[in-house]
Amino acid sequence: MRSRVKRLLGGLAFAACGLGATALLKRKRRAREGAAKSVNREHGLDKWARPGMSVAFRAELMPGRDRTARTFRVAELLPSGRVRLADFAGEHSEHEFEELR
Repeated sequence: MRSRVKRLLGGLAFAACGLGATALLKRKRRAREGAAKSVNREHGLDKWARPGMSVAFRAELMPGRDRTARTFRVAELLPSGRVRLADFAGEHSEHEFEELR
């Protein structure tokens, strides 16, 4: 190979290494930011329900009952994001309840 081609290939290899390193640093920074968001979620800053809050089951899950009969109070929020309700058995997830108005 001629020296001109060698220089070109060397420059391309150097540029590829630089781009790869930049991409790796960006990915690492995003992972750190995501970890900070999950810490906020663990401390209760980003929860869909809190103990003592009233939630109502969707009408499809309890047909024939009005909203007051489908409303229960949250007793405990579990680490998985599910809740235990006072006076109602089982663990329940967010999609089982109506959105707040």
